[in-house]
Amino acid sequence: HVQLVESGGGSVQAGGSLRLSCAVSVSSANDYCLGWFRQASGKEREWVGSLDRDGRINYADSVKGRFTISQDNAKNTVYLQMNSLKPEDTAVYYCAARRSWVCGSDAADFPYWGQGTQVTVS
Repeated sequence: HVQLVESGGGSVQAGGSLRLSCAVSVSSANDYCLGWFRQASGKEREWVGSLDRDGRINYADSVKGRFTISQDNAKNTVYLQMNSLKPEDTAVYYCAARRSWVCGSDAADFPYWGQGTQVTVS
């Protein structure tokens, strides 16, 4: 059983920062890679970045240099630090997990999802 719970969303002005958290509850966390996705109103779900099991982190071009994924293994939590936020970053943000060495960027490959957290940039 895999449970993902996001937190940390909110409203911020353009140029501001937010940090999202994804608390991961799973019996064998080391078997899973984690991804962050977002979905703006009326748009398809978009890959933001991912943390592979070997520690490699990948980012979408749209957030590279502004967003940072990190993890705290002691807390079983993965973070998405978002800096220099833009209005186009407004979306519901999700963390997702799959039992794979490499995450990839296709949402269809992820069977486990959190409930999402809203980020609004004005």
